[in-house]
Formats: sequence, C-alpha cells, structure tokens
Amino acid sequence: MSESFIQNLFAERIGGAKYGKSTAIYKFEKIKRAKRAAMAAHPEVELIDMGVGEPDEMAFPLSVRALQEEAVKAENRGYADNGGMEYRKSAANWMDKVCGVTGIDPESEIVHSIGSKAALSILPAALINPGDVAIMTVPGYPVFGTHTKWYGGEVFNLKLTAENHFLPDLDSIPKDVLKRAKVMVLNYPNNPTGASASPEFFRYAVDFALKHKLVIISDAAYAALVFEGKPLSILSVPGAKECAIELHSMSKGFNMTGWRLGFVVGNKLLVKAYGDCKDNTDSGQFLAIQKACAATLDHPEITHKIAQKYSRRMDLLVACLRKFGLDATKPKGSFFLYVRAPKAAVMADGQRTTFQSAEDVSQWLITEKLISTVPWDDAGPFLRFSVTFIAKGETDERRVIGEIEKRLSGVKFEF
Repeated sequence: MSESFIQNLFAERIGGAKYGKSTAIYKFEKIKRAKRAAMAAHPEVELIDMGVGEPDEMAFPLSVRALQEEAVKAENRGYADNGGMEYRKSAANWMDKVCGVTGIDPESEIVHSIGSKAALSILPAALINPGDVAIMTVPGYPVFGTHTKWYGGEVFNLKLTAENHFLPDLDSIPKDVLKRAKVMVLNYPNNPTGASASPEFFRYAVDFALKHKLVIISDAAYAALVFEGKPLSILSVPGAKECAIELHSMSKGFNMTGWRLGFVVGNKLLVKAYGDCKDNTDSGQFLAIQKACAATLDHPEITHKIAQKYSRRMDLLVACLRKFGLDATKPKGSFFLYVRAPKAAVMADGQRTTFQSAEDVSQWLITEKLISTVPWDDAGPFLRFSVTFIAKGETDERRVIGEIEKRLSGVKFEF
C-alpha cells in the first residue's frame, strides 16, 4: 500500500516526512513496557513504583467542596480567558504569606496558567526568534526547550553536577552563547535532583541576568514542598522583578495535578506578553476551578501537611538505600531523591550484573526486583526515586520501604 500524501506534510519540527517512522523508544515508554512485562511474569508480586512524579493522594476535601459549590454557579460557566480575579488575589496573598514576596499587583503582575507545562510551552512564543538561545539545565524538564527549537531557537544546556550541589555554573557559559541568549530557565526545588536553591544563588542568578540582559523563568512548581525553613522565591531577591517571572503550580503542593492550574508572576511586561500569547492559545481554565484553587491557596497549611508526609517518607527511604551502599542524601524539598547509579550489582550467590548506564540499572530493578525508578544519564548516571509511592498511612509507608529492603537484601552494589 502506498504512503498517504499526509506523510509528506508534517512539519520538520516533529520529523517531517519521517514522522512516525522512528524506532527509538523514549525512556518512559521503556519503563512502562518493563513494568508490564515484570507484572505479567510475577502477577503475585506487588510492583513498587518509586518513579511516579505526581502526588499519590487526592485533593483535600476543602478543595473538592469548593469546586462542587462553584461548579453549579451560572456566573462561572463562560470562558475565563485571562480573567479570574479571585485566584489572582489569592495568589498574590499566597506569595506574601508563604514566600515573603510583598507588593504583587494581582491586576498586572499575575496571570493564571493551565498548569506550569502550558506556561512553559507558551512563553517561547513571546521571547524566541530564530537564532535566539535559551539557557537550560540538564537533567531537567524539556518543554521550554522543545518549543524554543520549534520557533527556530537554540538550547544551550548547563549540566547539574553533584560537585556543584546541582546548581548551574553560570560563569561557564561561553561569551558567544551569551551574546545570543535571551532566556535562562531555572527550576528549584529541582526535578529530578531534588536540589534547592539558596538566597545567595538566586542573588547570583539575578545579578548575572541583569548584567547580560537575560530573562529568568523560574519554574517553581515544587517551591512550597520544603522540609525545613520557608519556601524561597526568586522574586524575593531585590531587582528580580526587573528580569524575572516565576511559575507556580497547584499540582504538587496541593495534590491537584489533574486540576490543571497555576500562575505566572513577576515582571509586568513579561506577564503581559505571556497573557497576550496565552490569549491566542487557550480560553482560560474553568472559573469554578480557579475559585476552588483560590480558596485552597488561602490554606497553606495543606501544603505543610503534604510536605511533612514526604519528609517522613524521605527519611525512611534514605535510611533504606544507605544500607545497600547507595549515596542517598535527603533533599531540602520536593518529593524526589536523586542517587548516583551503581556500576554493578553482585548477588549473594556471586552472580554479577554490570551496568553501562542508569537506564540499565532502572531496567534491572524493574525486571529483577519489581522496583521502578526513573533513570537520568544527562550529567552522569543517576536514579530518581519519588516518595509519592502508593501507601495508606505511616504503617503502610514502613511496609513499602521494608519490602524494598527485603528485595535488595543480599545485593551488593559496586560504584
């Protein structure tokens, strides 16, 4: 059968005439396939999924009740566009109360997003021309970079290394890159490393951006999930609003992943540009969701309770992994634990399995131990564990971690 004429009509950005013909398998698809195969081979064994990057529980009852009440109101039925002043005001109050960022104008310095992913996909439309450079960190969330390339821009990757506490070395960026760079994307607390930025690093980043005339996009989806101290916003740095915007999300800190709501806050001109591009991309999130999330933001103690749970689980997981020689260190926030991958595993019977990459380790853990993690090989081989695994209460949390310890017993990892 001859190919459809459609095959030759696809844009080059997604593969052009070769679209759909690639045999390459994305790592997350490999993980899914390995999990299915492992569960089919061992249907009697529970697969422990430490790779899930989203909360394991539903939104709090307060949020659900607010949505139920708002969903039946006729005034909420229309297109929201960039409106929803209740959510903007609550977001401004939340920035003040939780992050210590005062004086945010809800009229001009905040616009809602249909989640951080949507904001990261829209913002390149406001900033990137062909040949422009976006500075991003690896490993990291690639969405802004993907859309930068689709607009004809380029991405310059800064590696996050343990030696630099998983913070980017901005001074290592070549001068010819800086001349063409427009944007620097930061993400702290970080996915996947779990690293947190310090006030000193944010000060350094803002000074660097002002010196080199760069926009900073601070992806702060995990900002409120901290285990000690207060959440840190880049906008708390003097001068940050001259160059920066920050992206916040309801998903991670309020168990509201599927609700698809967040906000963009900071520099007025950048917020306006985002809003104008958003106007030509979507018609806004359902106002009932915005109002329910506004009510939720008024209760930051919700996030505190969630963070306490993740902190407790993190303590258990770190202690468990250290027993097997894994260099696990509890992060200061997020729900991710980033651990250097071993080079080999030696079983009690002397059988030795060598690994060429973190992906090899991940596949082995799924197949042999029915423990799922996410591998990252972008800046050295690491495994990302997430403490959003399914468990009902503290007793069940201890049971899950105990099961991991049981399955790894007799294994000696080599590094």
